[in-house]
Amino acid sequence: MSAAEALMVAAEGGVIGDGRTGANLALGAGLVGVAIGWLTLARVASRITTGNARTGAVSAMAVGLAGTVLAVLHLATSSGGPGTGNGIVGAIAAIPLGLIAMILGRRALNRSRRTVPTG
Repeated sequence: MSAAEALMVAAEGGVIGDGRTGANLALGAGLVGVAIGWLTLARVASRITTGNARTGAVSAMAVGLAGTVLAVLHLATSSGGPGTGNGIVGAIAAIPLGLIAMILGRRALNRSRRTVPTG
């Protein structure tokens, strides 16, 4: 790669490029949602005593939904197929992560409703 080509790559957004940015954002949102959902489930099971479990559950579902929507939008608007550098494989991997985050959030929300003391 010559110096002129390296400058062109840097001006266009670096090595990652614009094609993979949307997929990386969707993957990041999905991973954050899974982490929040996992921690919220641990909070509901009384293994972690800080924070509100219902807030964590709702935020895990919201972040998971956002990651799934971003991934589907990226798949709908990207051209080419897998291996073209457009981030299609990343977007495909982000969809299950977002769904898992929503499922974990929903489970934590259901468990937090059952463990609320009455009276």
